[in-house]
Amino acid sequence: MRRTSSHCERDEGALTAVIEFLSAFTLFLMILTAFLSLAQLQMGSNDPDVDRLDRAASLGLDRLTSGEGWFVPYADGLDYANASADWHLATADALYDGRVQPGLMSNQRLDMERVDALHNVTEDGMAAGLGLDVDMSLHLTIMVAESTQGRASTVLFEGGTDRGTAPSSSTAYRSFQQEGELIRVVLEVHDGGRKNNVLHITEVMTRPSSSGPEWIEVENPNDFAVALKGWSFNHTSGSSSSNLLLQSGVLAGQSISLFTGDVSSQTVGNATHVIDLGALGFLGVGQLQGLADGQGTLILRYTQLEEVTPSDVMVVEWGGDTQLFMVTGQSLVWGGGDRFDAGAWDLEDSPSPGENAV
Repeated sequence: MRRTSSHCERDEGALTAVIEFLSAFTLFLMILTAFLSLAQLQMGSNDPDVDRLDRAASLGLDRLTSGEGWFVPYADGLDYANASADWHLATADALYDGRVQPGLMSNQRLDMERVDALHNVTEDGMAAGLGLDVDMSLHLTIMVAESTQGRASTVLFEGGTDRGTAPSSSTAYRSFQQEGELIRVVLEVHDGGRKNNVLHITEVMTRPSSSGPEWIEVENPNDFAVALKGWSFNHTSGSSSSNLLLQSGVLAGQSISLFTGDVSSQTVGNATHVIDLGALGFLGVGQLQGLADGQGTLILRYTQLEEVTPSDVMVVEWGGDTQLFMVTGQSLVWGGGDRFDAGAWDLEDSPSPGENAV
């Protein structure tokens, strides 16, 4: 009986030792896991591509929200002698031709004039000004998160490349408390991505009265400005076709533009930009026709960087099976539907160039 008791005691001691060892080892693994997790938070993901995006988003946001920014105009070369912090007073064309780093601060506060002036900056111009690599794109959101003035959730600016079109991205944000509101600036930086450039043809005049010009009304619904380089118009009627590749010009964000056959006689309404296509022979005036009266198709196209084949962005058709037959003085107006469907267009007896109602 004593031998049996001794054996049991030794077995229990060995089992206790094993349990204690396993408990200590488990505790060690828990501590090691916590340490590695903390190191991961402090040092980042250790993925060079992700770390590169993280740095770009952080530095870009810092440049955007740490000062007034700057602008170097272009006049037979970059005119550094006339560089200034008043980039928000320059036009979209001037900003595109020169060099700009948008800054949103003035007197240590978020400047609403500068926020509004972002509509004159292209996404590529902002990316270059913030120091992003050429293979990166961005998305910027500025919104009122909290407000004592009833403006909570109001979006002050939102534009750029969608996150879903890029393999990976990083986000940085900063909040500002001023005048009873909490305003949040969110900058996303993407590894590539397809630029969200969309323009809308909103009204077309092919049969002007009183020897007036033909014209095309175009809306930029994006908050960022859009450079016209890479955009084109194509017009077909029967067996004839004409194509115009736009080489210059910038359309400000949230603006209406008029492409016209004669700038001097064009009624412009509230249009921000008026662009002459008569001199290029694409649009006519009086007896000079650019767009067919009876039946035709007008296509707005865009060619992405490094792509050869343009993509159709919007199609306008009249005559034929569309039941859209215009008489002199009538225009075609887009109702805001399918950009490729003739059923989204209506005849308008009282044309309103520069007064988009979509």
